[in-house]
Amino acid sequence: MTLTIPFNKPSVEGREIELVLAAIERGETAGSAESAVAAVGILQEELAAEDVLLTTSCTAALELVALLLDIKPGDVVIVPSFTFVSTAVSFVRSGAKIRFADIDPVTLGIDVDHVAELLDDRVRAVIPVHYAGIAADVDRLVELSRSNAFDIVEDNAHGLYGRLNNKPLGSFGRFSTLSFHETKNFTCGEGGALVVNRQSDVDRAHTLCDKGTNRRKFLTGAVDSYTWVDTGSSFRLSGLLAAFLQGQLEQRSPILAKRAAVTEAYRERLAPHSEELGFSCIPDLDNRLSPCHMFYVLLDSRQSRDRVLTELRQAGIMATFHYVPLHSSPGATRFADGNGDCPVTEDISGRLLRLPFFNSLTIDDIEIVVDRFLRSAKH
Repeated sequence: MTLTIPFNKPSVEGREIELVLAAIERGETAGSAESAVAAVGILQEELAAEDVLLTTSCTAALELVALLLDIKPGDVVIVPSFTFVSTAVSFVRSGAKIRFADIDPVTLGIDVDHVAELLDDRVRAVIPVHYAGIAADVDRLVELSRSNAFDIVEDNAHGLYGRLNNKPLGSFGRFSTLSFHETKNFTCGEGGALVVNRQSDVDRAHTLCDKGTNRRKFLTGAVDSYTWVDTGSSFRLSGLLAAFLQGQLEQRSPILAKRAAVTEAYRERLAPHSEELGFSCIPDLDNRLSPCHMFYVLLDSRQSRDRVLTELRQAGIMATFHYVPLHSSPGATRFADGNGDCPVTEDISGRLLRLPFFNSLTIDDIEIVVDRFLRSAKH
């Protein structure tokens, strides 16, 4: 039988199945279910947020932000070129043009100096991404925003339970978004969340999330019936998925410990060979606590990366590359406000290799991956 080590493998960690069955028995399958309230409570406590709204995806949460900011044609939003397409397309749907910023070569987060060069009075928002769960320089971005009229929206799809200078990722911007896709540290298959960090945004966030109605005021007894009052859509996460998510979040400490152990196992086996073989490992940076979303290596060239990737896959090890630069994509020709120049993004995109990473990855499997990687890297 051919060996296969998958790239990702979602797992049940605690009471997920029990909670889903209980939600079914209670008849609570919609977005206002008991499990949704419980999951929101866990997230709100961690992030010290004014509110958290569970959504069908991180993409949906970003689309909700675009509505909350009243993004319109003629507005500009700055995003890193090195990110998933949702970071950009969620604002394009509201008519924005995109300006692409390069990334920092160490954190792989947005380059704040480049952002400063891209600013003008059309820029409404800047979307930093905490790549791999390593904090972008969002504290510097906050300082920049104080002298410029733009909002910060953290795309924190990778970074739940990460920190910068002991402050939770997702708590720096006016809004942040989370992902609970099956590839993320905490999953319900498909899901996301909008984190609201200003009390003044809470009521409207619920209105837009409830199809433009004041349903929340009805549920709290503030009005006798609810009606249409604003734009919006149907963004809320199913109660069944919220129940599964609650089970995952209840196990946050064991999950984070497992992922930290996988990271350390990779690092201690790979780092001693990095200088000799011309690669580097994902950094471990002071003042940046990572939730260990992934483990990546940077090879010395695109040719080396592609060759090693091919050989790993031929051996049944499902490693992968990551983002293709958005600024050079076909979509950029339609939706970008100039394609820009992002040389670090182009360099990193061509050299980055992600290794298999999931909660139940064993030491034996890690040693197989490392052995095959080192043999390929020596060629």
